Amino acid sequence: MENTITVAIAGLGNRGRWTYAELLRRCREMNARVVAVADPVADRRAEAAAAFGLPESACWADAADLLAGPRLADVLFVCTQDRQHTAHALAGLAKGYHLLLEKPVSPFLADCRAIAAAAHAAGRQVAVCHVLRYTPFFGYIHDVIASGRIGEVVSIQQIENVAYWHQAHSFVRGNWRRQDETSPMILQKSCHDMDILLWLAGRHCRRVSSFGSLRHFRPAHAPAGSAARCSDCTVRESCPYDAYTIYLTGEKTGILAGNDDWPCNVLAQHPTEATVRAAIETGPYGRCVYHCDNDVVDHQVVNLELDDGVTVSFTMCGFTSAHGRTVKVMGTRGDIWGDIEQNLIRVNEFGKPEQVVDVTALAEDLSGHGGGDRRLLADFLNSVRQGKASGLLTGIDASLESHYVALAAEHSRLHGGACVELDTFVRAAQP
Repeated sequence: MENTITVAIAGLGNRGRWTYAELLRRCREMNARVVAVADPVADRRAEAAAAFGLPESACWADAADLLAGPRLADVLFVCTQDRQHTAHALAGLAKGYHLLLEKPVSPFLADCRAIAAAAHAAGRQVAVCHVLRYTPFFGYIHDVIASGRIGEVVSIQQIENVAYWHQAHSFVRGNWRRQDETSPMILQKSCHDMDILLWLAGRHCRRVSSFGSLRHFRPAHAPAGSAARCSDCTVRESCPYDAYTIYLTGEKTGILAGNDDWPCNVLAQHPTEATVRAAIETGPYGRCVYHCDNDVVDHQVVNLELDDGVTVSFTMCGFTSAHGRTVKVMGTRGDIWGDIEQNLIRVNEFGKPEQVVDVTALAEDLSGHGGGDRRLLADFLNSVRQGKASGLLTGIDASLESHYVALAAEHSRLHGGACVELDTFVRAAQP
């Protein structure tokens, strides 16, 4: 097929395999073909080889080995663990790959800057997977602000509802539970939010302050009768974090409720009642949430002062029944309220009737981060095909400020909420 983009994928987890690679497989109009993969799990490599018709010679156990040889594709999807991104991204750029780089770019500010510098030096495009900019939900809000209907933006409030079971899955039992192994939670989970808030405001950040802690998921809060694993617990029937409930019977999350996607596919490559139950009884996702080795926060607030005195208040919390984001944008002539999970936006111009927007009427496909995954991937592939990155909403330069803000927020949190001047903070980390 003419102008087909070839793709190598480093990391075949939920994002690399079941989001981006699966979109390429299902959406023929993207006109892209997977030609090489790398992942340490043999079953993942074998399944990807079967799905994409790859020979064994095109499958590596280590992304470093894939990148050690000649360039195999037009683009490289870097979907490995947070602290592996820098080495894989820099090696990929040196080989001449364009990059689709899963967030966060890196937990280290100097490494973020080094990747941007390498991309410019190599003349390669790097799209960071800040998919919220591509959602019809946030796109509509951005367009209303740009139209001037609510005047000049004065203040924005946003809440990220992590959901109690998601907090337990990803940040207590799961891959992102420890900051020294991955990233601070405000970066790993909420660089999305820092990015979208800056984009909506259309301003740069001047100052940051933050408070938060790991309050609940500690041994001191374990109920009497609890055990190291849910399988041995005498009080699990009354515990909302019981692994059997979350992964087996949970209405939205359990395999017995028909959910064989995330989060169950993290426990087992092909989730069934038997494989999920076995994973609970033998693996990390069956551990008691009060007896894990986690250290990332379970709640955090961040305050931003932007150019022109615009203020932003952000809250991330793991103690919510629902997940998703709510946002309120307040301007000199009106305000906007939105809930991305309800797919609902309300626009109020002062003195005029309220406009209620059903986001489901704006686009047909809202799957995958509110429709953002598919639109991001299509935009990146088209920019590579056309040889220009000018239209990318989430190119490396546009995306890095969110990382600077998140890392400055974490610095503030660890230093008693001290106000951090962003320019000074960034200059101190010159590569």
